[in-house]
Amino acid sequence: MNQQPDLRNLVLASLMAALIAVGGYLVVPIGPVPIVLQNLFVLVAALLLGSRWASAAVAVYLLAGACGLPVFAGGGGGLGHLFGPRGGYLFGFLAAAWLTGLIAERAGRRPWLEVVAMVAGSLLIYALGVPWLQWMLGLDFGKAMAVGMLPFLPGDALKIVAALLIVRSVRPLLRPATAPSQPPRRSAG
Repeated sequence: MNQQPDLRNLVLASLMAALIAVGGYLVVPIGPVPIVLQNLFVLVAALLLGSRWASAAVAVYLLAGACGLPVFAGGGGGLGHLFGPRGGYLFGFLAAAWLTGLIAERAGRRPWLEVVAMVAGSLLIYALGVPWLQWMLGLDFGKAMAVGMLPFLPGDALKIVAALLIVRSVRPLLRPATAPSQPPRRSAG
């Protein structure tokens, strides 16, 4: 049994978990939910790794944050962040990684279907994040949408374009190396 693809995916999932964490340090505070780059890396992970490994990457990220490591937006960590007002978005990252990856696996690397996958994943983040924010802060639904979704839509559109460009640039680098057609020559010695 060749375990090299699993090791490769494990390394890539670990790298994506780290990038998701780094995306939390690039913060623009605009209210109860800041602008971050974490969702960009969730989408990139989903397109590059598929549903299973992208979900694993996000799960590792969430577990690290739950254990108190400073991986959430602005360097936060701990269960208070996971179950606070932004928790729905964090759990949304996990659901989005799975859904986006699942659609991308069936997309056959067609860019327009990958965009559909990322839009679906982004909407799923909001579907979990906005009601959670509404419930945690006692907002009406309109106010929750106004502070937890609407300001982010233009940036999310840019993140989807950026994710597509990143994935199209990185994919050729991730192709498995082909075996050489001839064995290496031995030097006389």
